[in-house]
Amino acid sequence: MSATSRPEPSRAPGPLFTTAAIVASCAGFVVIGAFQALYGPAIPALRGKYDISPAVAGLSLSAHFIGALVGVLVYHLLRERLSQRTLLGASYLLMALGAVAFAFSPNWTLALAGSFITGLGFGGVDYGLNQLFAVGFGRRSTAMLNLLNGHFGVGAIAGPALIGWFGADNYPVIFVGSGVVCLLILLTLGGVAARVPGPDTETAAVAASPRVLPIIAAFIGVYVLHVAIETGVGGWEPTHLETVGFAAATAATATSAYWAAMTIGRFVVVPLSLRFSAPSILTVCCAGMAGFLLLATVPAAAPYAYFGVGLAIAPIFPTCLPWLNRAVPSISAAGAYVIAASMIGGVTFPPLLGVVIDGLDVKALPTVLFGLAVACMLLSFWLRQNAPDHSGELPSLTDAAPKTAASPGVQT
Repeated sequence: MSATSRPEPSRAPGPLFTTAAIVASCAGFVVIGAFQALYGPAIPALRGKYDISPAVAGLSLSAHFIGALVGVLVYHLLRERLSQRTLLGASYLLMALGAVAFAFSPNWTLALAGSFITGLGFGGVDYGLNQLFAVGFGRRSTAMLNLLNGHFGVGAIAGPALIGWFGADNYPVIFVGSGVVCLLILLTLGGVAARVPGPDTETAAVAASPRVLPIIAAFIGVYVLHVAIETGVGGWEPTHLETVGFAAATAATATSAYWAAMTIGRFVVVPLSLRFSAPSILTVCCAGMAGFLLLATVPAAAPYAYFGVGLAIAPIFPTCLPWLNRAVPSISAAGAYVIAASMIGGVTFPPLLGVVIDGLDVKALPTVLFGLAVACMLLSFWLRQNAPDHSGELPSLTDAAPKTAASPGVQT
């Protein structure tokens, strides 16, 4: 074969992030976690500033989530036309612009518009970085996604703490400060790859399976159910604990501990995800949710059980996303579907659960959520059989000795 006709050896795609860009991405998730958690503590100040009712003030978070959902869809539609740097940069700019508009709007209508604009950027950053981390680190993607989403929890804890420290009336300063951080992150976007390599022919062939749509539907089911449980516990735990005899202060502390567990669980699973497969982690987490919710039916154990529920829920979102990308690699919209589904579930399920609780009794909360956890666990079993994790080199949690052989074709 002549030198001119010899095929060139295949080259592995370069890294999608520099170290500085990884650090900045984690900072970005601290910011979006804070944004999501800031609206609630700011409600007393919003009511006084705009002379509105609590229900109307709560529309700020609704506008944010609607914007986030639109942001996910727009980012997905544009990701083939524009570079990742452009889309992430636009998302951070939208968050900064929306934060300033929300902080200084002279009337409530403009404040809601600012919340919506912040949500647009929020959705773009959330979807864009989750997708990039899901494909950008090879077998370490699950660990890196848990690390990234753990920083979201840090922001969700820090946001209300800042409101408590500075006072609700000073919420504009905190929103503007968060916007400034978004602008600083723009300086690091040169360390993000402009384009994401597509799946190779062999991997993409997996998506030709007639089970692709059921697989995506099952992942959506897992996302909707676990977010339903997450918001159900977060919204109703204080009421349930007070109903079964705990003091209001104890119930509030236990609820704070539950949200802290959501952050702790993601950091804890980072090293575990380097040793155990995503299907194994999902199955254990779903079983843990069910077990702890069953334990929560015992009044004396309920506060501790809810903490366990938080630990079990925490890894599901960041663990399933890279698995989904490996299971249906040529369906680029799959990640958008499940992230959008999780957002929709977070908005729509709390009022639905409220209707169920009104028809039963708040003491039935852990039992109702236990039923959802069992459904989630059944989906995890089905996915384990029908959507095997093609990272290959990762062992099962039940394996006595983890395998160490690297899977061919996986870039690390």
